[in-house]
Amino acid sequence: MNTLESIIIGLTLSAACGFRIFVPPLVISIAVIFGHLPITSGFEWVGTYPALWAFAIATVVEIGAYYVPVLDNLLDTLATPTALAVGTFVAAAVFPDSDPLLQWTMAAIAGGGTAGILQAVTGITRLSSTALTIGLGNAFIATGESIGAITLSILALVAPAIAIGLVAILLIASLNKFVQTKATSKN
Repeated sequence: MNTLESIIIGLTLSAACGFRIFVPPLVISIAVIFGHLPITSGFEWVGTYPALWAFAIATVVEIGAYYVPVLDNLLDTLATPTALAVGTFVAAAVFPDSDPLLQWTMAAIAGGGTAGILQAVTGITRLSSTALTIGLGNAFIATGESIGAITLSILALVAPAIAIGLVAILLIASLNKFVQTKATSKN
């Protein structure tokens, strides 16, 4: 895998962490176990069966918890800093083996930043849904986020160019929504 492809995969998987934190590590674990994804030195443990089981259980619990009223909004409070951390970890795990300072700096800024932006927007969306639908619309949002995380994670591995295009669209839409929210709150 070349450097650009590794960076694209890392950014796409980080973006998926903005929707669901544990889906991208689960997909990475599966891909490493079956030999479809080379992993950066020091992250070999991700491709073990204990890691696979841990990520699978965490994924099921996370996805299920977003369907519980009130708990979904509480999870968003915890998910934002966690998405930053896991987005950084996911990016570092697939970024090219290079100078550790460069690798982790790129992972934190690009990977963590991408995950954080998308997580913040999903949190704002859920809060808006809670306010407008008394939480009844949150299940639809949770389903969309789960589908988004799974789709982006798989696309990152099978069609990285398409995946990064979707991430670019998501980031532009997210930043646009954030700017609109700020403008509305000032008025």
